[in-house]
Amino acid sequence: MADSEDIFLRAKHRTFSGLTEDAESKWTGPFFFIQAADPQLGLMKAWKEGDCEGGGDEWTEEVELIRRAVEAVNQLRPRPRFMVLCGDLVHAMPDTPFREGQERDLKKALKGTDPSIPLVFVSGNHDLGNTPTPRTHEQFCSAWGNDYFSFWVGGVLCLVLNSQLFHDASACPQLKEAQETWLEEQLSRASSSAEPKPKHVLVFQHIPLYLKTPDEEDDYFNLKREVRQSLLERFKRAGVKAVFSGHYHRNAGGLHDGLDMVVSSAIGCQLGDDAHGLRVVLVTDEAIVHRYVSLEQLSVGGADRDLQELLQG
Repeated sequence: MADSEDIFLRAKHRTFSGLTEDAESKWTGPFFFIQAADPQLGLMKAWKEGDCEGGGDEWTEEVELIRRAVEAVNQLRPRPRFMVLCGDLVHAMPDTPFREGQERDLKKALKGTDPSIPLVFVSGNHDLGNTPTPRTHEQFCSAWGNDYFSFWVGGVLCLVLNSQLFHDASACPQLKEAQETWLEEQLSRASSSAEPKPKHVLVFQHIPLYLKTPDEEDDYFNLKREVRQSLLERFKRAGVKAVFSGHYHRNAGGLHDGLDMVVSSAIGCQLGDDAHGLRVVLVTDEAIVHRYVSLEQLSVGGADRDLQELLQG
């Protein structure tokens, strides 16, 4: 287990320390993990004031929500195998005021996570900028580890992707090409007969492929249709069971042709009617089942009850 100074940099060399193929490629039975999205320190005040471009000078509300989430996750029994944060870790864009303070306070709150629960970080548009550059890419990787990588948990292959490179890589085409080459290698291997054969394949990224249906119109909150359709076809050929994302700050998604697009609402600022919360994801031999749980439910043991219901049903 990495010490407290390394828990934010366990994604390196395109894998994840402690959750490697050598250690975790064998199916060992059902397990669960926690998916979270968009802590986005600073957005709540900026949204209230109607100044999402230049606001965000306070983030005490988000810090408290993260602390509540960490405390509740720590109480879960059995413990989750990992917790993944699907992007927009902070609100301040790269090289803007408040960025350093938001990252510092987020890490301070997350350090309370039990050391037995690895933290997996996914890059979002606010982490890299809407149009990433080599500089903003390096800044993210220096703070949070690789922007795309694979890891294994109990026989399940997990792929973490940088969805901003699907959105707009005009300022960093070589980074996009590198991820594409790596992703094709991962998907080709997953669909081959080569050992170890994953029980399931899961994908984690910030921007959803779609919000409701694969053929929906292009929107700020989804990937462009051409990109979306290409990824869907590649994922399905490789046997990807589910894609987990955030970005929308509301719960959405849907199951189409055997692939579950899971869009989870935020730990932080809500843009709809959902509560601040996390998603409990149960991985069984046959299926991936999940439920969004509010922080209020988590604090009174609701996640334990939901987990037992998922295990039984």
